[in-house]
Amino acid sequence: MVGSLVDGLVDFGRFVGYAVQVIRALPRAARDRPAEVLRQFERVAWGGLPVVAAAGTSIGLVTWLQVRRLLATYGAEETLPSVLSAAVLVETGPVLASLLVAGRMGAGLGAELGSMTMTEELDAREVLGASTIDSLVAPRAIACLVAVPLLTILIDVFAILGGFGAELIGGSLSAEAFRNRSLDFLRLSDVIPATLKTAVFGLLIALIGCWTGLNADRSTEAIGHAATRGVVLSMLAVFAANVVIVPLVQAIVEAVGWTG
Repeated sequence: MVGSLVDGLVDFGRFVGYAVQVIRALPRAARDRPAEVLRQFERVAWGGLPVVAAAGTSIGLVTWLQVRRLLATYGAEETLPSVLSAAVLVETGPVLASLLVAGRMGAGLGAELGSMTMTEELDAREVLGASTIDSLVAPRAIACLVAVPLLTILIDVFAILGGFGAELIGGSLSAEAFRNRSLDFLRLSDVIPATLKTAVFGLLIALIGCWTGLNADRSTEAIGHAATRGVVLSMLAVFAANVVIVPLVQAIVEAVGWTG
């Protein structure tokens, strides 16, 4: 048991050192490899758009169905747009978008870099002077860092539109009343940090997905294992980071007196 704990601490220390290397390489990758960054961004953002649209619309519809029934019990249906918007924009949208990207990219990055490890492509790159961190990991990290907040905005929009459409079809509020009441409970000091925190989630997803691939054994079975570990660890990292970031951001917002 002690040996496993020591091994875990050693692996964590290696991961921290690797993460620091990647973060330091981000400016170089943005400057020297913009085409690769753009290609990876398209892969993350455009590839994730269909599932984000479907998930957002579904969340909006289901939330409307569930919350409206509860609010109707107390005669408070008119607060539904406010509740829906607050729930989606502050927490559900950011976390769901991050988990969807973790599911896609955690597996994709783990399998991709794992296959490069198995075929010794990474060794060949190093021999030719192409740093694995600079040429492979950093562009993917930038792409995820930028794409996840944008996908969060899209999932928020689709969720609100899903609730809006459901209200127009089966509710009692007019389009103007729904639009006006949607902003009752929202403040920029809540929405902006909730959206921007997903950049951290995106960075963690890329770091962990690439890490599992880079450290995979050289076998076909190991590639599948790396993909699975990439998904599981990425999702766990999103949950853990969310628990840390939310109270930290709230404390900072309160300390600077941002009430808008």
